[in-house]
Amino acid sequence: MATTTDAAEPRELLTVNMGPQHPSTHGVLRLELTLDGEVVVKCRPVIGYLHTGIEKTFEAKTYVQGVVLTDRMDYLNPLGNNLAYALSIEKLMSCDIPPRATVLRVLLAELTRLASHLMFVGSVALDLGASSPFLYCWREREKILDFFEGISGVRMMTSFIRPGGLARDIEPPLLAQISTFIDAMPAYIDSYEGLLTGNPIFRERTEGIGLLPADEALALGVTGPALRGSGVALDIRKANPYCGYETYDFDVPTGTVGDCFDRYLVRVAEMRESVKLCRQTLDSLPSGAVQTSDRKVMPPPRAELAKSMEAVIHHFKLWTEGIRPPAGEAYVGVESPRGELGFYIVSDGTGRPIRVHERAPSFANLQALPRITEGGVVADVVACIASLDPIMGEVDR
Repeated sequence: MATTTDAAEPRELLTVNMGPQHPSTHGVLRLELTLDGEVVVKCRPVIGYLHTGIEKTFEAKTYVQGVVLTDRMDYLNPLGNNLAYALSIEKLMSCDIPPRATVLRVLLAELTRLASHLMFVGSVALDLGASSPFLYCWREREKILDFFEGISGVRMMTSFIRPGGLARDIEPPLLAQISTFIDAMPAYIDSYEGLLTGNPIFRERTEGIGLLPADEALALGVTGPALRGSGVALDIRKANPYCGYETYDFDVPTGTVGDCFDRYLVRVAEMRESVKLCRQTLDSLPSGAVQTSDRKVMPPPRAELAKSMEAVIHHFKLWTEGIRPPAGEAYVGVESPRGELGFYIVSDGTGRPIRVHERAPSFANLQALPRITEGGVVADVVACIASLDPIMGEVDR
């Protein structure tokens, strides 16, 4: 406890802990709050409770084994993590990816974005006391996870996007189910907005709360919906396209005020854009392979193993010794549901990287939390945390 003195009378400041188990914090985040009554004078995020040494672990794994580590950095964006990691390795290898695999990667990335934003919309409502939207959003999220299970056998940590393409193709019946879901999704989004966007209580809890000016957001390295909510139309899919995003028709929603409500509106609008992108991928999906023919990256097809001893040897060496990119370094950034996500990979020419570092959007975005909470009241801290949508697994690493 500290004391400050002004001209009128001394004021007593109270230091309290929020977390590390507070249900609003979307992970194991602790905040040290200095309060003057109900007003937040200082907010200090304390991180590290989920530190796993995951970046160091990459150095003991082959490049393909590293895919399973990427899933777990951001549990709401596992396929997006796979994609960023695979693109960096493919840049090192100068590896071409078949068109069908590239289009399917976009479909999977946008379905993952939808699932993540569904969690955001439901949880931000729940954090502020509205339970019904969470149940409705969870209903659609479950359908997306069912698709992932049908594709890979796993609901969340799919490890499905691999260096060189995909683990396997997606069968036509499952693509038809995804198409039906995508057609129905706009009406579901309308229903979420009907519950929240015009809700006077929700608006009172979010409008004018957690203001983040555009210049300060840029100075802090904030990206994704948190930055676009402040009016900056920066989206990696447009600014530095990958996977053919430049060929798709979609908009980059932005806010005007930079408060919690704008960050909510941007994510809802992005859900509609993801639906548009999914529809375009399904309508333009070419036939063909989903794995590169470069045998330095992908093993021979299973059918060849029964006919060719060379194929068996190649398969064995690739899976035991791993991919061997030439010595060098590469970085590729993608647009995750939380902002710019990228992997910086350094190769020494062996089957294991000597350095893997993730540019994690949650880590950068969390720096804005003191800015948007200080000067406000303690009851609004929960809304501010929720509006940034941090995932602590990629903050701590």
